[in-house]
Amino acid sequence: MSGLVWARNARRAVLFSLGSRRRGTDSLCGLLPVPRRPIIDMSYSAHFIDFKGSSIPSSMKKVVVNKLSPNFREAASVQTVPVPTPGDADLLVRNRFVGINASDINYSAGRYDPSVQPPFDAGFEGIGEVVGLGLSASSRYTVGDTVAYFNSGAFAEYTVVPAKISVPVPSVRPEFLTLLVSGATAYIALKRLGDLAKGETVLVTAAAGGTGQFAVQFAKHVGCHVIGTCSSNEKAGFLKSIGCDRPINYKTEDLAKILKTEYPKGIDVVYESVGGNIFELAVNRLAQKGRLIAIGFISGYQSASGIPQVRGATLPIKLLQKSASIRGFFLPHFISDYKEALASMMQMFAKGKLVCEVDYGDLAQEGRFVGLESVFRAVDYMYAGKNLGKVVVEVAPPSNSDSKL
Repeated sequence: MSGLVWARNARRAVLFSLGSRRRGTDSLCGLLPVPRRPIIDMSYSAHFIDFKGSSIPSSMKKVVVNKLSPNFREAASVQTVPVPTPGDADLLVRNRFVGINASDINYSAGRYDPSVQPPFDAGFEGIGEVVGLGLSASSRYTVGDTVAYFNSGAFAEYTVVPAKISVPVPSVRPEFLTLLVSGATAYIALKRLGDLAKGETVLVTAAAGGTGQFAVQFAKHVGCHVIGTCSSNEKAGFLKSIGCDRPINYKTEDLAKILKTEYPKGIDVVYESVGGNIFELAVNRLAQKGRLIAIGFISGYQSASGIPQVRGATLPIKLLQKSASIRGFFLPHFISDYKEALASMMQMFAKGKLVCEVDYGDLAQEGRFVGLESVFRAVDYMYAGKNLGKVVVEVAPPSNSDSKL
């Protein structure tokens, strides 16, 4: 009997005592239960960890931000530290894949929470196998379960994750990882802020990227006409394959001219993540009552300020003249929508109604992104605009003892 099964049986154990006599009689009034307690005292062991089956080492590698900087290579380094122990309500996850996000360098630059000072752990999302867990967490999970999560500290071989925010997944496929931030951002932003209607025209910038690919598909599911910007013919072909009506390779085509001549009535909804000149162009091409959803401005993240330059003096009049609007979206502000979004996307993926394109870095100069040291190459690769789909790093290959991987 495993330690986990024994512990559960122990918690169910009940001790009984003989009932007391009543009204001076010697008859028994029956067996009366007393407050339940375990047969054995389990307080000495709050954690279940399968060291043998999972081969958990005593130390591990993780990426740590040592100084605030938008230059990720300058800000962070790989360090060797002890493998952490999960708390009572936590899981210890052995990461198989971690996701790369444009916001990784915003975090390393200290732009999200000024109170967080180095050193701190990097990375937002991972997927892997549960190799240890706290006593309370064992009510929902067990060693060997596969989970994905959206939480800080993902760039590590092992990560402690609160069980309540972990997402059970059927297998450790990086496609599930694409849904946690990139997919959820597109799903919730378009649903809550886009007010999409069938027949409307939607422009998605950086459409072949991690989140853009989902915005294209969700807009098509509503019945919209979708325009997608990209930087290569290969990406344009991919966009066609997922339903994009008008891919535009801005390296070889004039984006401003195409939007003006082919869409003279303007754009109803813009899903914008680039910023700078692209943002200004999108504002200028908004239709009456058009909505621009700003989910980021990657063109400025690597600068000292993190903000690309835009000419904002005429922005109020441009919006007023068209009754148009600009709506900002930051995923942590919409966590109440997260569970429903994730469940819906996972169902769509299971039914083959959602493409989750993953870029492992196979075409990168030094090859596939494997091992934590590859996180730095993966960040550079994404910022060079070379990725098609969501960039992921394979932290470690499956071990021989894995049954679910």
